[in-house]
Amino acid sequence: MAITKIEVERVSVISSKPFETILAALKAGVGRLDLVEFAKASKLASSFSELEKVISQDLGRTGLMLFMELDHGAVLRKETGLDRPKIVRFVIGNPLIMKEMAKHVPDAGSYAPVTILVDERADGVHLSYDRMASFLAPYGNLEALAVARGLDSKIETLLRESAA
Repeated sequence: MAITKIEVERVSVISSKPFETILAALKAGVGRLDLVEFAKASKLASSFSELEKVISQDLGRTGLMLFMELDHGAVLRKETGLDRPKIVRFVIGNPLIMKEMAKHVPDAGSYAPVTILVDERADGVHLSYDRMASFLAPYGNLEALAVARGLDSKIETLLRESAA
């Protein structure tokens, strides 16, 4: 068994905006993916260009799409009966970006799509993201790192815009 140590860079933005406003802003910046329809269309695509069209139709203005939204806070709220904590995990990405990283570093598929965590704390709403480039840095592939940095830039812009 091989073990690789990876040092992760976490980006966090804190906002004074209401939690629900932040969630709405994040969702407005990304497209929506219907996983069932996507799977069907992907199988029916007879060429890569057809698959690109299928993917592109679900991308938002950021070039990203929402794969899944998980309300982690709901589990904690059920236990306590309180209306807090508010914690939501968004799984966001773009299969075409992942493809470009995985071409050079297959392990990139372990890290993409990425997670954005939004949680409400005493000092405000935190939007957090672990940089893709930090995950791929140990592999030493410059092509994959360039793509990862581009993805990081898209995500970090989305975080800043959603928090502003």
